[in-house]
Amino acid sequence: MVTIKDMAEMLGLSTTTVSNVIHGKTSEVSQMTVQRVQKLLAEYDYVPNINARNLAQNQSKIIGLAMKGSLHKYSNMLLDPFISELVGALEGEIRKQGYFMMLYISTSIEEIIQYVSSWNVDGLIVTGMQHDDYIKIKHRYKKPAVLIDSYLSKDVIQYANVGLEDETGGYQMTKYLLENGHRNIGFIADNMTGVDYYRFLGHKRALEEYGLSTKEENLIIIPAGKMETQDVLNDFYVKAEKYSAFMFCSDYYAAIVLNFLQDRGLQVPEDISITGFDNNYFSRMVRPMITTVNQDISQRGKQAVHYLIDLIDEKVPKQMDIKFPVELVIRGSVRKISK
Repeated sequence: MVTIKDMAEMLGLSTTTVSNVIHGKTSEVSQMTVQRVQKLLAEYDYVPNINARNLAQNQSKIIGLAMKGSLHKYSNMLLDPFISELVGALEGEIRKQGYFMMLYISTSIEEIIQYVSSWNVDGLIVTGMQHDDYIKIKHRYKKPAVLIDSYLSKDVIQYANVGLEDETGGYQMTKYLLENGHRNIGFIADNMTGVDYYRFLGHKRALEEYGLSTKEENLIIIPAGKMETQDVLNDFYVKAEKYSAFMFCSDYYAAIVLNFLQDRGLQVPEDISITGFDNNYFSRMVRPMITTVNQDISQRGKQAVHYLIDLIDEKVPKQMDIKFPVELVIRGSVRKISK
């Protein structure tokens, strides 16, 4: 393969000039010289040796993305619209910043640590991690890392996280239902850790402001991996007689139950009101479209990338734990109950 030195000699230029054209640094190179170098590059089908350049700069120019899934929850995490939009936003911004992305998904934190520790990456973005997971990663992985949607205990210091105002979202949606006359509200999640737990805390705060207690029976936890089974869906049909509203922690679950109930003859919102969380395409593809909580997933992904690059460049961010705002999206899935 022809080298930069070979081409410089052919063109009577310095190796620096040829290298600058190859890497797009042409502000101080004449247009004629740029054209001469590019013509020669095309003639020889020259492909830059990125690994050699990165080795010289003591960087891999690779950012790792490690995602911990929930056991039995996903057969394919990338089918989740939240996950797919986040991964797309991360990859696009990583590429825009001149890096490449490596992705690893597993339900085992030990497996993630094993592979991530062997990667020659400049930094790491991690999602789905709880307190113990991050402690294990931090013990083995010493390069910069940024978390997404992680809630760590206060004894963990100096961690970077791009989160969401989950508690505020749960509070705003519950308050909206209460303002519309709903008092028997079923809160539905698939766990009580991380983001769903904080959404529940917001739900609880709104109830208490209205003088209502949080009843254990109104907290409905979906069994892992069982959402679309007939038994679970039938249980929602039965529970619909008890509640005036179902408040889901995701649009995906809300859309599944809405379709099932309407197939069984119940009308939304006339017989039961339904709300979601995320404002992804599931909330818009059913009828009526679902009242939900909006979050800007793509902007959060971009922020995580900028956050990490600052850490790679040894810049200390002004904030170490960013919480992105949420807002209600009012559609047609909630009925106003007359007093």
